[in-house]
Amino acid sequence: MSKTILWLFFSYLTLSYANYFGSNVNNNSDQCFCKLKGSIDDCSCSVDTVDYFNNMKIYPRLQSLLVRAYFRFFKVNLKKECPFWADDSKCAIRYCHVQPCKVDDIPVGLKGELPTNGHAHKRPFEKYLAEAQLDDCEQTARDHDRELGYLNTTISSENYKEFERWQQYDDAQDNFCVMETMDGEYVDLLLNPERYTGYKGPSAHRIWRSIYMENCFRPDKSPHNFIQTSKINGMCLEKRAFYRAISGLHASINIHLSAKYLLSSQNSMGLVKSDTEWGPNLQEFKRRFSPETTGGEGPGWLNNLYFLYLLELRALAKASPYLEREEYYTGNEVEDAETKMAIRDILAVIKSFSDHFDESVMFNGGLQAQALKEEFRQHFRNISRIMDCVGCDKCKLWGKLQTHGVGTALKILFSGKFDKWSPTLNNLNKKHFYLDRTEIVALINGFGRLSESIFELEKFRQMMR
Repeated sequence: MSKTILWLFFSYLTLSYANYFGSNVNNNSDQCFCKLKGSIDDCSCSVDTVDYFNNMKIYPRLQSLLVRAYFRFFKVNLKKECPFWADDSKCAIRYCHVQPCKVDDIPVGLKGELPTNGHAHKRPFEKYLAEAQLDDCEQTARDHDRELGYLNTTISSENYKEFERWQQYDDAQDNFCVMETMDGEYVDLLLNPERYTGYKGPSAHRIWRSIYMENCFRPDKSPHNFIQTSKINGMCLEKRAFYRAISGLHASINIHLSAKYLLSSQNSMGLVKSDTEWGPNLQEFKRRFSPETTGGEGPGWLNNLYFLYLLELRALAKASPYLEREEYYTGNEVEDAETKMAIRDILAVIKSFSDHFDESVMFNGGLQAQALKEEFRQHFRNISRIMDCVGCDKCKLWGKLQTHGVGTALKILFSGKFDKWSPTLNNLNKKHFYLDRTEIVALINGFGRLSESIFELEKFRQMMR
């Protein structure tokens, strides 16, 4: 009797081990290869720690924050031509379409109009522009009140616009993404949620192949798009971090597409339904991450999602003195005040997390390290330009937003301008750190996408159990 019990016990252990790691010992629905454990590569905390912190503290706060007007409207240019190859792959599927904003829907503060109470919100340059455009009579009166030796310090609005262009150029030297807000249009992110559109095939594969093969640092001439986990540890920390950030972004996007999959768009008669059904597709998730369908790499890709989450979490903590003082101006005083309070609340939670990504260990070592840092930046700028080659407008929208979010996080961590906080935000000194509204919106929304991926990952675990 004891031998039978012992045999059953060891059989249970073997089955549990096989199910946990997704082996072929048993193919029932209890397999849970996505149940990651242990430390996150190149970081000091564990997956379980991040799961609890995100799902219980961060995710609920982000869901209420991202519906606010300041973060809801994203300025983007979806009409730029692909700079790398002829774009012959426009998606004709109706789900690829982006619903544009109506002018009346855009908050007055984002359109540059005055709020209804008459108080203008001015950026530093706008403040000086207003001063430079004083009424002639008022200016003459001021001149007469001055003593002999008066020095004319008025500067034309054209010159101040030129100063702003200088600052934009200097800021661009620290950017990891190509800026495009001058030619962009506002898109309502709530009306255009990220989900599976049906865009796939050679065009979509070419995007990721170009990102991995031509822009990621590679340890060898492997024919695979991805870098095999067994070879990544032969790379230096900076190159590993770059690959893991890109792989984590890719994994996050794949989770979104699996969690918001097109389940049904036709009725029993084959006609298009008005209430299209979207929801989680477990088989699609398995196809994208199961060890059997990814050569054993899928769980590693999911681990890279956590790496990118910690990287952006650290960027938010580092930028918190700046973000806490931002006005989040839309023209609605009540909502703007509530948005600012919500930001301060979530930043306080983020700063309470003790195991952030440590960027201080990267790019140390003199001129060679600085050259690698610049190469790092140029590679990522290339990836941001590749987003213009995406043939599906909705995929392009979210690809640009999330890439811009990662790029903004990298700018915060590695520009060097934010290593020592200075409260003089309105100073014209070019050395001061600066984030424009598009960068802030991309940073928070991009982090929101990573947070939702980790939240959805837990739901897929529950389905697999």
